[in-house]
Amino acid sequence: MRARVLVRLKPGILDVQGASVKRALGGLGFDEVRDIRIGKVVELELDGLDAAAARRRIDEMCARLLANPVTEDFTVELLG
Repeated sequence: MRARVLVRLKPGILDVQGASVKRALGGLGFDEVRDIRIGKVVELELDGLDAAAARRRIDEMCARLLANPVTEDFTVELLG
């Protein structure tokens, strides 16, 4: 089973990296960029689990390590 986890800062959390990239793009002439939020993608390959079990295990991984539940949200895509 393959899966992709998208981890993003929660709304209202200051994205320092996004602000820095936005400033840099403006300096390069890309003034149309209104906002940028930077996140991370985690791709996983799991053995021996059906879709429901894989989702439960990935949710547990995110809660314990892959995402900070205080500042980040995550979404899981099961890719088959």
